[in-house]
Amino acid sequence: MRNLLLAVFVLACAFSAVAQNKHPFTFEDMMALKRVEEPVPSPDGKWVLFAAVDVDLKANTKTPHIWVVPLSGNQDNDTHVSQNQGNVGHPVVDQSSGEREIISDQDADRPRWARDGKRFAFVSTKENGSQIWIADFDSSTGTVTTKHRLTNIATEADGELWSPDGKNILFKSDVDPECDGTPESEAECNAKKLEEKKNSKVKVLIFTHLLYRHWNAYKEGKRSHLLVIPAGSIVSESGEAYVPTYTGPIISGVPTPGAGGLTRVWPRDLTPGDYDAPVFSLGGQDNYAFSPDGHEICYASNHDPVPAISTDNDLFTVPVNVEADATSAQILAQTKNITADNKAADETPLYSPDGNYIAYRAQARPGYESDRFRLMLYDRKTGHKEELSEGTDRWVGTFTWAPDSWHVYFSYEDRGSAPIAVTKFRHWGNDPESRWLISTTDKVQGFNDDLVVTPDGRTLLFTRMSLEHPNEMYKVALPLIPLKQDEKPYRAEEPILAADPLTHFNDSVLSQVAMSPLESFWFTGAKGDRVEGFLVKPPNFDPGKKYPVKFLIHGGPQGAWGDDWSYRWNPELFAANGYVVVMINFHGSTGYGQKFIDAINGDWGGAPFEDLMKGLDYVEEHYGFIDKARECALGASYGGYMTNWILGHTNRFKCIVTHDGTFNNESDWGTTEELWFNEWEFRGTPYTNRELYRKWSPHLFATNFKTPTLVIHGQLDYRLDVSEGFQLFTTLQRLGVPSKMLYFPDEGHWVLKPQNSQLWYKTVNDWVDQWVGK
Repeated sequence: MRNLLLAVFVLACAFSAVAQNKHPFTFEDMMALKRVEEPVPSPDGKWVLFAAVDVDLKANTKTPHIWVVPLSGNQDNDTHVSQNQGNVGHPVVDQSSGEREIISDQDADRPRWARDGKRFAFVSTKENGSQIWIADFDSSTGTVTTKHRLTNIATEADGELWSPDGKNILFKSDVDPECDGTPESEAECNAKKLEEKKNSKVKVLIFTHLLYRHWNAYKEGKRSHLLVIPAGSIVSESGEAYVPTYTGPIISGVPTPGAGGLTRVWPRDLTPGDYDAPVFSLGGQDNYAFSPDGHEICYASNHDPVPAISTDNDLFTVPVNVEADATSAQILAQTKNITADNKAADETPLYSPDGNYIAYRAQARPGYESDRFRLMLYDRKTGHKEELSEGTDRWVGTFTWAPDSWHVYFSYEDRGSAPIAVTKFRHWGNDPESRWLISTTDKVQGFNDDLVVTPDGRTLLFTRMSLEHPNEMYKVALPLIPLKQDEKPYRAEEPILAADPLTHFNDSVLSQVAMSPLESFWFTGAKGDRVEGFLVKPPNFDPGKKYPVKFLIHGGPQGAWGDDWSYRWNPELFAANGYVVVMINFHGSTGYGQKFIDAINGDWGGAPFEDLMKGLDYVEEHYGFIDKARECALGASYGGYMTNWILGHTNRFKCIVTHDGTFNNESDWGTTEELWFNEWEFRGTPYTNRELYRKWSPHLFATNFKTPTLVIHGQLDYRLDVSEGFQLFTTLQRLGVPSKMLYFPDEGHWVLKPQNSQLWYKTVNDWVDQWVGK
């Protein structure tokens, strides 16, 4: 017993020493973390490709590179490969789990496998802007042997997909819809227009319709289209693309124009017209997909005559193998709208492996971007549509098919987390609208995204994050057990499946950092509803001390705080210099049901403000370490609106930080681009419902402003125009309220450049320290 107590004492001392050796999280620590993207399993199930972004703070750059990891685990534990940034085939190895960087001599992003597993496509800006490249892959060693550029298109290329039949590669490009004709003439027209613009001394733009700018860029008449090019194309030294017209090998990888055995090819536009096809996306699952036979694509596009007020994204299908000289009219004649009956959003199509169905996400209420996203199923033979997520009122996120074509895995938002569920369906009989059996069960807990099932159906891959850890890749085993000899196997009904990490990129950095876990609390908020809040304590927390508060308010407003990672508003980084961070998921937040989300419509300064104040009251009452005399409110986007609202409605805070927030609801309507958002939230335009716009407009309460305020805005923010920030700062200065403005001429709605982000965090934290003190 004495030896046991001694061992326990020694172990406790060791843990204490480790804890004391850790330092508070710093901005430099955050920039040292690798940003892991989605997993892409190889066709043989042996390897997983993915991109990871490196941040160079000194160079002010963020650069993606392509890595590979064995699916079965660390196959390289006994092998050390040193850093080699210049040679393909000499990968960088992370010894902790077998990750290897296989393209390191150039930027490389978004890997996508060929059917044979011997090649993959990727995106790189190494030559002539963003273009599609092809890498040859040795599966026996997990290395890249050679790589070459596939496209050389003047309008650039990204978002590639390799067709399942291996013949074509689909990609996105921003083209001029006026360049309408054959593939050759369209390419020449776009190149000519770009060259003329580059050489012109006149930089004027002419607008003929709304949505002339979006998020952080002017559209300049361009449309995002989907183009296709043969996967076997070879680009010459002068930039033309050729395909072999004979069966013999190509001796030289760089053909001479006009050489025998080669035919010149141009990318073919499969989505012609003055529409974005696919629709704009801020990330997440693709809004386009190949059919399993590679003969068709499905994509999302909005054909509303005024897209600035419409959320009516529809799904369209079009054959891939159109004639080489097909006109735009001929391609459009073969295009089919499969969701025309739904006037709300239909997005992210994904064909079932057997080709019988298309799964997709859909909303039900036109004009409302925050309606619940449902998981839908479209029967390609009958046209019948069925909801697969019926019975839940949570938003469906990323989803993926199992190889058997009757299981779909999906993530969904739920009270600050994003678990994974599986829905199973079967249909019997001749009537397409009857005898559907659908069941949905939870499978994996945590905050998960980027789901994909391996080709053999035995493993589910995904990314996972938490408040204390950025994205890493994880895997879950999916055991198969038979029903009967004449029936397909189904997955064992385990209540929750255990997930294992597949990568460990950031363990070494985070092992040296002191962080605190996310703590949840509940209180009674507006309307008598239960409302959830979260709290993060500073490192080396002492419950006997009093701590100042950073009160963070999320954007959206249909967003939420949760157990997830952020580089822009990181609660751990805000807590690191001696603050308690408090966050409230007020009415309007996602993950608590659609009724809770809808409660904010037309009530921006009502129930949400009440929730925030009651939540902070609860924290002050129940946590004795809170110093309620030293609190600062910080928010961006809707959070910026709410901090502006707080300015005119309470003086309980010692300071305010407002980033990209609405100050004047009427002027915001006139300067934003996605008008459907304002017109839904305020139930019309300022000319049809001015009373509601003015009721919740912070600028009308400016005579109450007294709290010292830091105003932050970006010139390229077209969701909330920079004029909103200028108006607020001018008002504060004229009222004599202590104020400062941090203005970024080269940032949009988010501050993304590394050195700008560094300045942002420093300026924000210095402002809070100035008025709150530590």
